[in-house]
Amino acid sequence: MALRKGVYIVPTSTWYIERTVWLIAGFVLLASTALALLVDRRFILGVIATGLVSISVAFTGFCPVGNVLLRLGFKPMLGSDPSSRWYRMQLDRWYLERRIYVAVGFNITVASLLILLYSPWVSLFTLFVGGAMVWFAATGFCVMANGLYWLGAEPRLNPDAAPSARCVECPKSGECLGGRPIIAPQESIKPAASH
Repeated sequence: MALRKGVYIVPTSTWYIERTVWLIAGFVLLASTALALLVDRRFILGVIATGLVSISVAFTGFCPVGNVLLRLGFKPMLGSDPSSRWYRMQLDRWYLERRIYVAVGFNITVASLLILLYSPWVSLFTLFVGGAMVWFAATGFCVMANGLYWLGAEPRLNPDAAPSARCVECPKSGECLGGRPIIAPQESIKPAASH
């Protein structure tokens, strides 16, 4: 990965599946951490579950919350097959948004175990991550995503930063986040020129 400059911000013009998942996960982190601090430390298991699901999504593409949102009418931006009844995140490369799932999942799982085994003060970290996820969903800006972006991870949700995999330059689906012309499915398969 090559170092780069700039700011990575995901689109916030619509509530697509991935953005809504970040919002829900952020609220789960905040609520579980607050309940762990105020009621019983075992509520931190909600954060551990969120972390393990996040890691699982990055490796398998299957997201339980994403599938519920698909049934409710939300559209995916990183879904592997727009015509499928099931939501599965694209797994063809380790793009920035996919790396976020692993990094966040690992960090909050380790922090939660430290809360259970060491000190409730570690909950400040899970509160920060939960707040950052809600902020990310609301504004499109994430500290961790920008760190990965500056380190050279290629994003798919920001068409101005790198190809979004949704338009003429990168035909992956029928939607373009950057307003560029979209390739119709029959146009994406061009016969070889004969000589």
